[in-house]
Order: sequence, then structure tokens, then C-alpha cells
Amino acid sequence: MTERRKRYSAQFKFGIALEAAKELKTINQIASEQGVHPNQISQWKKQLLEEGLTVFNSTSARKQREQEAQEAGLYEQIGRLKMELEWLKKKVARHN
Repeated sequence: MTERRKRYSAQFKFGIALEAAKELKTINQIASEQGVHPNQISQWKKQLLEEGLTVFNSTSARKQREQEAQEAGLYEQIGRLKMELEWLKKKVARHN
């Protein structure tokens, strides 16, 4: 039987990554204490150090990605509507 993946809360990940970033203990020590694989802790630490700057920005990275996704959807809709309009113009021109 397959084992389900563990899911960790953002608060838990942040705490572990912060502890690893402080470098008071080795990653292996933290991993054995918390029951998390050392590679996972290294990833969380790297992510914290790379994206930590966005915490203090007025628009976070998540908001920016959401906005970009929304804009992409709107541009797609505009493109479809333009194509429909051109098709309707051609259809009307044929009937006149």
C-alpha cells in the first residue's frame, strides 16, 4: 500500500526554515528532531532566503502571480471576442 505524502503548514515550514537559516544547529540535527528529510529542510531554507525579500514588498509574489494569471485570462477573452466580432462582420457582409 502506498503511503500518503505528508503536508506541512506554512507556519511549520517557516519555523523550520528559519531555524535552519539561523545555523545554530545542523540541518541533520533539525531533521532528526522534527522528522523531516534534510533535503526538504534545505529546500525550505533556500526558498526562505530567496523569497524572504517579497515579504516586505507591498505586493507579494503570490498576488503578482494571481494578477498575471487574471490578465492572461482577460487577454484570451479579448482575443476570442475579437475573433467572434470579425466572424460576425464577415457574416453580415455576405448577407447584405
